[in-house]
Amino acid sequence: MTEIKDAPKTPKGILKQLGPGLIVSANIVGSGELIVTTKLGADVGFTLLWFIIFGCLIKVFLQVELGRYTLSKGRTALEALNSVPGPKLVVSWLVWLWVLMFVATFFQLSGMVGGIAQVAGLAGSTLSNTALAILITGSCAVLLFVGRYGFIEKFSTTAIATFALFTIFAVFSLYWTEYGITAGNIKEGLSFGLPDQFVIAFAAFGVIGVGAAELIYYPYWCLEKGYARNVGPDDGSEAWVKRAQGWMRVLKWDAFVSMVIYTGATVAFYLLGAAVLNGKNLGVTNETLMVDLSELYRASFGNFGLWVFIIGAFVVLYSTIFISTASNSRLATDLFHLLRVLKINNEADRKKWIRVACIALPTLYCLFYLSVGKPVTLVTIGAVAQALMLPFLSFAALYYLYCKTHAALRPHFAWIVFLWISAILMTAVGIFQLAKEIEKIG
Repeated sequence: MTEIKDAPKTPKGILKQLGPGLIVSANIVGSGELIVTTKLGADVGFTLLWFIIFGCLIKVFLQVELGRYTLSKGRTALEALNSVPGPKLVVSWLVWLWVLMFVATFFQLSGMVGGIAQVAGLAGSTLSNTALAILITGSCAVLLFVGRYGFIEKFSTTAIATFALFTIFAVFSLYWTEYGITAGNIKEGLSFGLPDQFVIAFAAFGVIGVGAAELIYYPYWCLEKGYARNVGPDDGSEAWVKRAQGWMRVLKWDAFVSMVIYTGATVAFYLLGAAVLNGKNLGVTNETLMVDLSELYRASFGNFGLWVFIIGAFVVLYSTIFISTASNSRLATDLFHLLRVLKINNEADRKKWIRVACIALPTLYCLFYLSVGKPVTLVTIGAVAQALMLPFLSFAALYYLYCKTHAALRPHFAWIVFLWISAILMTAVGIFQLAKEIEKIG
């Protein structure tokens, strides 16, 4: 029997219900911030601070539209993409495009495995990269298989929030060092300037804030946390409309609270990269990735900062692999069901195949890392793929809005304007990135 539940009406009650966005935030404050955003700051200095802030803020409109469709229809993200008009080969053309991005994110996650291996080396580990990679991915698979998700979710969310706050504190602590951030630096960063080399910025745009992967994850967690279940199927009644509007209010709070969290963290990582790494003329390379990044905290806190970084980086990267695997296992199960490879008749079947995917996916991450062994390169591949997917997700969101959204759930005019702005900008990013990739091939 479908559970029907009215949405809380007070801010306190709404905050108690939040979950999907906070899970996404825990996933977001990961490789995108720690590696790609910091590398961007190291490469170009303060020039693109405006770009980082804008990239975080603009995607929330797309996130809410994807959530709106799932909340009102009770469908997964891939089922929604499969409903978009156009040619089909078993599944929609848009699902096949997503599959390409999905595979590319394996590179990104395998790059995080390499990052953790380097963190272990900083902490004094003498284990080989192969042993560390097997240990990292194997422990992740086992924890997910035995159903320890709830504990890790709470632990990682708390730990990442603490690390993010410590990172923000590190930015202010630079004031007492030679790398202190001045009003002139901030003015430069907000002057809408562009550096000569803009490619890494577009790669960063794919993962800062809500990346394409997180946009796809979000509807799944809205389903798992019961948003759509509480609304129930559309029976044409006024009661359904009121429930849907109430849970849409909760969803918007969820999205905007998570936006505040990941925007603050992203800006802090970028400023540290611009102030410390760019100030020291240090890059972020495959071979010395974690040594370079540890300088962010050493500059503020000395040797104590090194251990803060070691612990924080481990938690950030491991929990990102963990939460991404939990999300990807649901996506993989959904994909093979849509492709008619798997026959899923009930929730028990679905959970069984999710557990199988929780073993298979970390195994792939391990193999990818051991085959390539370049964490920055691997993470960047995933970032570029996410940037290329953004225009298509924008198209899907606009299609849902104009063709699938219940009239009573349509947003107001100003919201639609911002959604269009978001879609146009993300399309421009995708086209630019595609042109650069074609140029490399040529």
